[in-house]
Amino acid sequence: MTRQASVLQAGLLTTVQDLGRSGWRHLGVAHAGALDPAQAQLANRLAGNAGDAAVLEITLRGPTLHFDAPVRIALTGATVSAKFEGTLVPMGRPVELPAGTLELGALRGGARAWLAVDGGFDVPMVLGSRSTDLRGGFGGVAGRALRAGDTLALGETVVPANATSLRSVPWWIDLHHDTDPHAPIRYQPVPQAASLCSQVWRVSPSSNRQGLRLQGEALPAPAAAGVSEPVAPGTIQLPPDGQPIVLLADAQTVGGYPRLGHVIAADLPRLAQCTPGQRLHFEACDAATARRLACAAQARVARIQWMIDTRLASV
Repeated sequence: MTRQASVLQAGLLTTVQDLGRSGWRHLGVAHAGALDPAQAQLANRLAGNAGDAAVLEITLRGPTLHFDAPVRIALTGATVSAKFEGTLVPMGRPVELPAGTLELGALRGGARAWLAVDGGFDVPMVLGSRSTDLRGGFGGVAGRALRAGDTLALGETVVPANATSLRSVPWWIDLHHDTDPHAPIRYQPVPQAASLCSQVWRVSPSSNRQGLRLQGEALPAPAAAGVSEPVAPGTIQLPPDGQPIVLLADAQTVGGYPRLGHVIAADLPRLAQCTPGQRLHFEACDAATARRLACAAQARVARIQWMIDTRLASV
Protein backbone atom coordinates (compact mmCIF):
# COMPACT_ATOMS: atom_id res chain seq x y z
CA MET A 1 0.00 0.00 0.00
CA THR A 2 1.29 3.48 -0.86
CA ARG A 3 2.20 5.55 2.15
CA GLN A 4 0.90 9.11 2.35
CA ALA A 5 1.47 12.34 4.21
CA SER A 6 -1.62 14.48 4.71
CA VAL A 7 -1.14 18.23 5.15
CA LEU A 8 -3.15 19.37 8.19
CA GLN A 9 -1.55 22.84 8.30
CA ALA A 10 0.62 24.18 5.51
CA GLY A 11 3.06 26.55 7.25
CA LEU A 12 3.96 29.95 5.80
CA LEU A 13 5.59 28.71 2.59
CA THR A 14 6.27 24.99 2.24
CA THR A 15 7.23 23.64 -1.17
CA VAL A 16 8.44 20.36 -2.64
CA GLN A 17 12.02 20.75 -3.91
CA ASP A 18 14.89 18.59 -5.08
CA LEU A 19 18.27 19.63 -6.54
CA GLY A 20 16.64 21.63 -9.32
CA ARG A 21 15.78 21.54 -12.99
CA SER A 22 18.83 21.56 -15.25
CA GLY A 23 19.16 21.83 -19.02
CA TRP A 24 16.16 24.05 -19.76
CA ARG A 25 17.42 27.60 -19.26
CA HIS A 26 17.69 28.12 -23.02
CA LEU A 27 13.88 27.86 -23.03
CA GLY A 28 13.46 30.31 -20.16
CA VAL A 29 12.88 27.65 -17.48
CA ALA A 30 14.30 28.53 -14.06
CA HIS A 31 16.54 26.15 -12.15
CA ALA A 32 14.33 26.12 -8.99
CA GLY A 33 15.32 23.48 -6.40
CA ALA A 34 16.34 23.79 -2.75
CA LEU A 35 17.88 27.15 -1.89
CA ASP A 36 20.61 25.26 -0.01
CA PRO A 37 21.22 22.06 -2.02
CA ALA A 38 23.77 20.73 0.48
CA GLN A 39 21.29 20.83 3.36
CA ALA A 40 18.68 19.06 1.21
CA GLN A 41 21.23 16.40 0.22
CA LEU A 42 22.26 15.81 3.84
CA ALA A 43 18.64 15.49 4.95
CA ASN A 44 18.10 12.90 2.24
CA ARG A 45 21.18 10.89 3.18
CA LEU A 46 20.11 10.88 6.83
CA ALA A 47 16.71 9.55 5.77
CA GLY A 48 18.35 6.84 3.67
CA ASN A 49 17.65 8.41 0.27
CA ALA A 50 19.73 9.37 -2.71
CA GLY A 51 20.74 13.02 -2.45
CA ASP A 52 18.40 14.15 -5.22
CA ALA A 53 15.15 12.83 -3.72
CA ALA A 54 12.35 15.35 -3.22
CA VAL A 55 12.16 17.07 0.18
CA LEU A 56 10.00 19.77 1.72
CA GLU A 57 11.55 23.22 1.95
CA ILE A 58 10.11 25.07 4.96
CA THR A 59 10.14 28.86 5.30
CA LEU A 60 9.91 30.60 8.71
CA ARG A 61 7.17 28.30 10.02
CA GLY A 62 6.59 24.67 9.16
CA PRO A 63 3.60 22.51 8.34
CA THR A 64 1.74 19.89 10.35
CA LEU A 65 1.73 16.51 8.59
CA HIS A 66 -0.04 13.25 9.35
CA PHE A 67 1.72 10.07 8.21
CA ASP A 68 -0.51 7.06 7.67
CA ALA A 69 2.39 4.59 8.03
CA PRO A 70 5.84 4.45 9.68
CA VAL A 71 8.51 6.74 8.21
CA ARG A 72 12.11 7.71 8.70
CA ILE A 73 12.61 11.47 8.61
CA ALA A 74 15.47 13.93 8.91
CA LEU A 75 15.47 17.69 9.46
CA THR A 76 18.30 20.03 8.44
CA GLY A 77 18.76 23.79 8.08
CA ALA A 78 17.55 26.36 10.59
CA THR A 79 16.43 25.02 13.97
CA VAL A 80 12.81 23.86 13.84
CA SER A 81 10.44 23.45 16.75
CA ALA A 82 9.44 19.87 15.90
CA LYS A 83 7.10 17.52 17.79
CA PHE A 84 5.66 14.12 16.97
CA GLU A 85 2.49 13.40 18.95
CA GLY A 86 3.81 15.79 21.62
CA THR A 87 7.35 14.35 21.76
CA LEU A 88 10.29 16.52 20.70
CA VAL A 89 11.97 15.47 17.46
CA PRO A 90 15.74 16.09 17.19
CA MET A 91 17.40 17.56 14.10
CA GLY A 92 20.43 16.48 12.13
CA ARG A 93 19.90 12.73 12.52
CA PRO A 94 17.63 9.95 11.26
CA VAL A 95 14.42 9.62 13.28
CA GLU A 96 11.99 6.74 12.83
CA LEU A 97 8.32 7.47 13.48
CA PRO A 98 5.22 5.29 13.59
CA ALA A 99 2.04 6.48 11.93
CA GLY A 100 0.96 9.76 13.49
CA THR A 101 1.22 13.55 13.37
CA LEU A 102 4.40 15.60 12.99
CA GLU A 103 4.11 19.27 13.92
CA LEU A 104 6.79 21.65 12.65
CA GLY A 105 6.59 25.09 14.21
CA ALA A 106 8.65 28.27 14.10
CA LEU A 107 12.23 28.35 12.82
CA ARG A 108 15.09 29.88 14.80
CA GLY A 109 18.49 30.99 13.61
CA GLY A 110 17.50 31.22 9.96
CA ALA A 111 14.68 31.35 7.45
CA ARG A 112 14.58 27.82 6.00
CA ALA A 113 14.77 24.15 6.89
CA TRP A 114 14.43 20.92 4.90
CA LEU A 115 12.44 17.81 5.74
CA ALA A 116 13.33 14.50 4.11
CA VAL A 117 11.27 11.32 4.36
CA ASP A 118 12.55 7.88 3.43
CA GLY A 119 11.60 7.18 -0.16
CA GLY A 120 11.17 10.90 -0.86
CA PHE A 121 8.00 12.81 -1.65
CA ASP A 122 6.65 11.08 -4.74
CA VAL A 123 5.24 13.96 -6.78
CA PRO A 124 5.36 13.78 -10.60
CA MET A 125 8.57 14.56 -12.48
CA VAL A 126 8.26 17.65 -14.70
CA LEU A 127 11.15 18.39 -17.07
CA GLY A 128 13.37 16.03 -15.13
CA SER A 129 12.69 17.40 -11.64
CA ARG A 130 10.12 17.28 -8.85
CA SER A 131 10.93 20.85 -7.78
CA THR A 132 8.21 23.47 -7.45
CA ASP A 133 8.64 26.44 -9.81
CA LEU A 134 6.47 29.04 -8.11
CA ARG A 135 6.92 31.61 -10.88
CA GLY A 136 6.20 29.13 -13.66
CA GLY A 137 3.37 27.43 -11.77
CA PHE A 138 4.48 23.85 -12.36
CA GLY A 139 6.27 21.02 -10.56
CA GLY A 140 5.81 19.91 -6.96
CA VAL A 141 2.13 20.06 -6.06
CA ALA A 142 0.44 21.90 -8.93
CA GLY A 143 3.28 24.43 -9.06
CA ARG A 144 2.36 26.04 -5.73
CA ALA A 145 3.08 25.98 -2.02
CA LEU A 146 1.38 23.30 0.06
CA ARG A 147 -2.14 23.89 1.34
CA ALA A 148 -4.13 22.27 4.11
CA GLY A 149 -5.89 19.25 2.66
CA ASP A 150 -3.10 18.29 0.25
CA THR A 151 -1.94 14.66 0.22
CA LEU A 152 1.62 13.69 -0.67
CA ALA A 153 2.51 10.15 -1.75
CA LEU A 154 5.76 8.80 -0.32
CA GLY A 155 8.25 6.57 -2.08
CA GLU A 156 9.29 3.05 -1.14
CA THR A 157 10.05 2.68 2.56
CA VAL A 158 13.11 1.38 4.41
CA VAL A 159 11.39 1.54 7.81
CA PRO A 160 9.93 -1.57 9.47
CA ALA A 161 6.15 -1.53 9.07
CA ASN A 162 5.70 -2.52 12.73
CA ALA A 163 7.40 0.58 14.21
CA THR A 164 5.37 1.65 17.25
CA SER A 165 7.31 4.53 18.81
CA LEU A 166 9.71 7.36 17.99
CA ARG A 167 13.28 6.13 17.69
CA SER A 168 16.43 8.12 16.94
CA VAL A 169 20.14 7.37 16.94
CA PRO A 170 22.64 8.74 19.53
CA TRP A 171 24.76 10.49 16.87
CA TRP A 172 24.02 13.55 14.75
CA ILE A 173 25.66 15.94 12.32
CA ASP A 174 26.48 19.49 13.40
CA LEU A 175 24.66 21.56 10.82
CA HIS A 176 26.18 24.91 11.74
CA HIS A 177 29.67 24.30 13.15
CA ASP A 178 31.44 26.32 10.44
CA THR A 179 28.77 28.97 9.87
CA ASP A 180 29.57 32.52 10.96
CA PRO A 181 26.44 34.66 10.55
CA HIS A 182 28.58 37.80 10.69
CA ALA A 183 30.99 36.78 7.93
CA PRO A 184 30.76 38.81 4.71
CA ILE A 185 29.03 37.52 1.60
CA ARG A 186 31.78 37.18 -0.98
CA TYR A 187 31.14 38.07 -4.59
CA GLN A 188 32.99 38.57 -7.85
CA PRO A 189 32.38 42.17 -8.90
CA VAL A 190 31.89 43.33 -12.46
CA PRO A 191 34.58 45.84 -13.56
CA GLN A 192 33.54 49.49 -13.29
CA ALA A 193 30.32 48.54 -11.43
CA ALA A 194 29.28 50.23 -8.19
CA SER A 195 30.67 48.45 -5.12
CA LEU A 196 28.51 46.67 -2.56
CA CYS A 197 31.29 46.80 0.03
CA SER A 198 30.93 50.42 1.12
CA GLN A 199 27.95 49.91 3.43
CA VAL A 200 25.95 47.43 5.48
CA TRP A 201 22.73 46.31 3.80
CA ARG A 202 19.47 45.04 5.25
CA VAL A 203 17.34 42.24 3.85
CA SER A 204 14.01 43.51 2.55
CA PRO A 205 10.74 41.82 3.62
CA SER A 206 9.84 41.66 -0.09
CA SER A 207 12.57 39.06 -0.70
CA ASN A 208 11.50 35.64 -1.98
CA ARG A 209 12.85 32.56 -3.75
CA GLN A 210 13.40 34.58 -6.92
CA GLY A 211 15.65 37.15 -5.31
CA LEU A 212 17.01 38.59 -2.08
CA ARG A 213 16.27 42.31 -2.11
CA LEU A 214 18.64 44.61 -0.25
CA GLN A 215 17.89 47.95 1.42
CA GLY A 216 20.40 50.68 2.06
CA GLU A 217 21.77 53.92 0.64
CA ALA A 218 20.88 53.81 -3.04
CA LEU A 219 23.71 53.05 -5.42
CA PRO A 220 24.03 55.03 -8.66
CA ALA A 221 22.24 53.03 -11.29
CA PRO A 222 23.51 53.49 -14.85
CA ALA A 223 21.02 53.55 -17.67
CA ALA A 224 20.05 50.08 -18.82
CA ALA A 225 21.46 49.07 -22.19
CA GLY A 226 18.02 48.00 -23.35
CA VAL A 227 19.24 44.51 -24.18
CA SER A 228 18.54 41.62 -21.82
CA GLU A 229 21.52 39.48 -20.86
CA PRO A 230 21.76 36.02 -19.26
CA VAL A 231 21.48 35.89 -15.47
CA ALA A 232 21.62 33.01 -13.00
CA PRO A 233 21.25 32.31 -9.28
CA GLY A 234 23.83 34.50 -7.58
CA THR A 235 23.75 37.35 -10.11
CA ILE A 236 23.49 40.76 -8.41
CA GLN A 237 21.28 43.19 -10.32
CA LEU A 238 20.84 46.92 -9.78
CA PRO A 239 17.34 48.23 -10.56
CA PRO A 240 16.72 51.95 -11.22
CA ASP A 241 15.95 52.58 -7.51
CA GLY A 242 19.55 51.72 -6.61
CA GLN A 243 18.58 48.87 -4.24
CA PRO A 244 20.41 45.67 -5.33
CA ILE A 245 18.78 42.27 -5.85
CA VAL A 246 20.68 39.00 -5.46
CA LEU A 247 18.99 36.41 -7.65
CA LEU A 248 18.18 33.03 -6.08
CA ALA A 249 17.02 29.62 -7.30
CA ASP A 250 13.75 30.78 -8.92
CA ALA A 251 15.51 33.55 -10.86
CA GLN A 252 14.56 34.39 -14.42
CA THR A 253 17.04 33.39 -17.12
CA VAL A 254 17.63 36.84 -18.66
CA GLY A 255 17.42 40.39 -17.32
CA GLY A 256 17.97 43.95 -18.45
CA TYR A 257 19.10 45.56 -15.19
CA PRO A 258 22.81 46.41 -14.87
CA ARG A 259 24.82 43.73 -13.04
CA LEU A 260 27.14 44.40 -10.10
CA GLY A 261 28.68 40.94 -9.91
CA HIS A 262 27.96 37.39 -8.81
CA VAL A 263 27.85 35.84 -5.32
CA ILE A 264 30.32 32.95 -5.12
CA ALA A 265 28.95 29.39 -5.01
CA ALA A 266 30.28 28.73 -1.51
CA ASP A 267 28.33 31.66 -0.02
CA LEU A 268 25.12 31.54 -2.05
CA PRO A 269 23.46 28.94 0.27
CA ARG A 270 23.90 31.32 3.20
CA LEU A 271 21.43 33.69 1.58
CA ALA A 272 18.73 31.01 1.98
CA GLN A 273 18.81 31.67 5.74
CA CYS A 274 18.51 35.48 5.59
CA THR A 275 15.49 36.85 7.44
CA PRO A 276 13.78 40.23 6.90
CA GLY A 277 15.78 43.05 8.46
CA GLN A 278 18.97 41.00 8.76
CA ARG A 279 22.17 42.96 8.19
CA LEU A 280 24.55 41.86 5.42
CA HIS A 281 27.90 43.09 4.23
CA PHE A 282 29.80 42.08 1.13
CA GLU A 283 33.42 41.45 0.26
CA ALA A 284 35.00 41.30 -3.19
CA CYS A 285 36.56 37.99 -4.19
CA ASP A 286 38.61 36.81 -7.18
CA ALA A 287 37.85 33.81 -9.37
CA ALA A 288 40.67 31.64 -7.98
CA THR A 289 39.48 32.11 -4.41
CA ALA A 290 35.88 31.41 -5.45
CA ARG A 291 36.92 28.10 -7.05
CA ARG A 292 38.98 27.10 -4.00
CA LEU A 293 36.12 27.82 -1.60
CA ALA A 294 33.61 25.98 -3.81
CA CYS A 295 35.84 22.88 -3.87
CA ALA A 296 36.29 23.02 -0.10
CA ALA A 297 32.51 23.25 0.44
CA GLN A 298 31.88 20.28 -1.85
CA ALA A 299 34.57 18.24 -0.10
CA ARG A 300 33.04 18.97 3.32
CA VAL A 301 29.60 17.77 2.17
CA ALA A 302 31.15 14.63 0.66
CA ARG A 303 32.91 13.82 3.95
CA ILE A 304 29.68 14.24 5.93
CA GLN A 305 27.77 12.07 3.45
CA TRP A 306 30.42 9.33 3.78
CA MET A 307 30.08 9.48 7.56
CA ILE A 308 26.29 9.27 7.35
CA ASP A 309 26.40 6.29 5.00
CA THR A 310 28.86 4.52 7.29
CA ARG A 311 26.72 5.12 10.35
CA LEU A 312 23.47 4.11 8.65
CA ALA A 313 25.03 0.83 7.59
CA SER A 314 25.16 -0.13 11.27
CA VAL A 315 21.62 1.03 12.17
